Amino acid sequence: MHPRAAEFRERVAEEYGLGIEIEEFSEGTKTAAAAAAAVGCDVAQIASSLVSQIASSLVFEADGEPVMVVTSGANRVDEDRVAEAMGADSVGMADADRIKELLGWSIGGVPPICHDSDVPVLFDPILGQFDTVWAGAGTSEACLADAEEHPVTTAPS
Repeated sequence: MHPRAAEFRERVAEEYGLGIEIEEFSEGTKTAAAAAAAVGCDVAQIASSLVSQIASSLVFEADGEPVMVVTSGANRVDEDRVAEAMGADSVGMADADRIKELLGWSIGGVPPICHDSDVPVLFDPILGQFDTVWAGAGTSEACLADAEEHPVTTAPS
């Protein structure tokens, strides 16, 4: 197992008391479409963890504060709705270096939990409609699955 995926598994156990399994796919899971193809599920069942930065905010003290949106891979993030939810004037996608700095994970493998910084996380309610949802697990080739080898259906906030 890739060391970063193993680190993620350990952090989930320490921070949430959950025993999870990580499944790795040599074909890669960097995008929702690639993950769905690798896993063999509908792209809507992929939980994409996307990070934006608040450009101007009534909630945060400084511009550039992060917010994560965990969305169905079949959906696009509506930045206006994210800004509204966060009490901000606008948001924009964070760059790869900023995401790594804030969360400790590189794009393409950002998990929905276990971040290095406290970041607000918004969840797409569409994900709750599925019995099975796959999420990033620390690398661009790994997905989160529970200890019974079934994908995790919910994640603690």
